[in-house]
Amino acid sequence: MGSTTAACLAMVLSGAVLASGAAEAQTPQPASGATLSKVASFEHQVTGVTVAKDGRIFVNFPRWTEDTEVSVGELKDGKVVPFPDAAWNSWRNARKDEVTAKDHWICVQSVVASPDGNLWVLDPAAPAMAALVPGGAKLVEIDLKTNQPARTIAFDETVAPQGSYLNDVRFSPDGKTAYLTDSGAKGALVVVDLDSGRARRVLDGDPSTQPDTSVTVTYDGKPLRRPDGRGVEFAADGIALSPDGKTLYWQAIKGKTLYSLPTETLAGGITTALMPTTLADKSVAGRIETVGENGPADGLIIARRDGRMYVTSPQDDSIKVRDLSAKNAALATVVQDKRLRWPDTFAEGPDGTLYVTTSHIQDSAFYKPDAPAALPTELWSLKFGPAETTGSTTPAPAAR
Repeated sequence: MGSTTAACLAMVLSGAVLASGAAEAQTPQPASGATLSKVASFEHQVTGVTVAKDGRIFVNFPRWTEDTEVSVGELKDGKVVPFPDAAWNSWRNARKDEVTAKDHWICVQSVVASPDGNLWVLDPAAPAMAALVPGGAKLVEIDLKTNQPARTIAFDETVAPQGSYLNDVRFSPDGKTAYLTDSGAKGALVVVDLDSGRARRVLDGDPSTQPDTSVTVTYDGKPLRRPDGRGVEFAADGIALSPDGKTLYWQAIKGKTLYSLPTETLAGGITTALMPTTLADKSVAGRIETVGENGPADGLIIARRDGRMYVTSPQDDSIKVRDLSAKNAALATVVQDKRLRWPDTFAEGPDGTLYVTTSHIQDSAFYKPDAPAALPTELWSLKFGPAETTGSTTPAPAAR
């Protein structure tokens, strides 16, 4: 794409959202003493959000029920600017045979700032969560000093087979390993050695990564179903990593149980292949622990500010918190607010502010045939005051 064309497209796309430049205080406020504020409103269905060390905010818009114009953007002066540029955002469904998949955003699900301050973009490359575009599944690092892609880790079909939908990612404190969830047709975890680019699926088909058949995701007290009767079927989705990098947590949206695993169990299989996959997975599965029950949940984050796990709860428009120092500790509600329609993904700012997207999945054309293809959504912030959720807390971990 020529520089003039790209610049024009960037100008057009930058107006694709309606956003409030400054945080806009909303009422009512959470009983916990935290302050819920709207940061931005979007004209498109948002999922991921992340905040870099310098406070820059990035969001992404998956290509689900619309052929969205912006896949990855930076929030600037109340507008979403295509990132890293308009060219990377120029892939379209109708042009899939013309535009290369390896160096364009196909259907981005997650953006995450790594401990070293760069931005990583996870592209499962499956528009409408359907067929995976060959050569499109990838994890891309963008150097935020230059705003240019620094490396791309492409996933072949042994890691991202047809039917997969790579969902979210966390990075080890030393920057050497990435951990991903696959919420697609057959749930799994993926472990990536970032130095070599080698990746491996683990717990592929294990009960801990699959939808729980005993769970029905509801909204307004009724099962949330598609017109053909199918319910919410997302497998392993939410993921979190302890601040020391030693414990990985995950769960399915169509699930209730939060699982954990020592990361040392996962790391060895990436650089060596001494055991067949089935034997290796059996060894890993034997180390899985049940942390407790969250109920159906989407986003997970362990906050630097207090070491607790925050959980998005789409069924009841709420954000909850779990004390990880006590096994099977009960969840406490931080905020429950009807404006949090499908709270989706968390990010934590440098000052400890939590950010959460509301993706309105229950309002999408997947579940409401008369819904608009371009679904309005929001980004919210949650700032904490002296009167917070009740329950014990653990000491705040060292900054990463």
